[in-house]
Amino acid sequence: MPKNVLITGGTGLVGHHLTLLLISKGYHVAHLSRSPSPDSSITTYLWDIDKGYIQREALDFADYIIHLAGAGVADKKWTDSRKKVIMNSRTQSTRLLFDTISQGGYPLQRFVSASAIGYYGMDTGDKWITEESGHGTDFLADVTSRWEEEVKKFHQIDVPEVRIRIGVVLAEEGGALPKMAKPVRFGLGAPLGDGSQYVSWIHIQDLCGILAHALTSNRMENQPYNAVAPYPVTNKELTKQIGKALRKPVFLPSVPAFMLKMVLGEMSQIVLGGNRVSSEKIRHTGFDFSYPHVDQALKDLL
Repeated sequence: MPKNVLITGGTGLVGHHLTLLLISKGYHVAHLSRSPSPDSSITTYLWDIDKGYIQREALDFADYIIHLAGAGVADKKWTDSRKKVIMNSRTQSTRLLFDTISQGGYPLQRFVSASAIGYYGMDTGDKWITEESGHGTDFLADVTSRWEEEVKKFHQIDVPEVRIRIGVVLAEEGGALPKMAKPVRFGLGAPLGDGSQYVSWIHIQDLCGILAHALTSNRMENQPYNAVAPYPVTNKELTKQIGKALRKPVFLPSVPAFMLKMVLGEMSQIVLGGNRVSSEKIRHTGFDFSYPHVDQALKDLL
């Protein structure tokens, strides 16, 4: 059975956890990066997306590729130049991988790519969203739609692909949770906007489990899958559960939407909008969640 996995974005939050999980399962893992890995135990191959370069040995090594690379969506304000970086870091990197692999002679068995539930639009209200729901019309929907179109090109060279639409990742040391928990720790926790917007979240361990599952599940070829826990919660409920996990009261009034718009600009749609996304399809492939409920996940992480 092929065992070599090449991860792009391997030093990021998800990539780090995924690397450890795959190694524990007996896989040989290497990273594809712009610079050598600070972790000397992980083989790192180099690429330069702007120059269209990938170290050949990386693709000679890879039985599977898990493509996580992409500029952080919430790292900086969405100026026109930042939007271009967010878009290009996803579409151009995927295109470079496809163009290089399509030249032939590589042992690739499957291409697993991150995507995001932003595909459906940043605010779809309280209706349930499935993989068959259409994509939205806002910026993140445009990014993820174009990203996935690049991934689907792997059909042309008979390499099965899987698109994993990731929700809000809950992890102890990065992502959204530390930012949400910080004001709660100081007794300043409050819902954002009116707090009724749904948050489709996932524990980092379950997300990595889904990515590992996608490597070998024949039921997951050439399709998208939502990587979200089975039970989304509202922003208000999530804030309340963070307070409960930290044993801190959450009693302040909600942060008004206009204040968030003043501070974050267009990016405020990420926290003011919401999605109630279904995980039924991934569960039907045989994947079992370790943390289906948010109180379990927060107890583990906080």
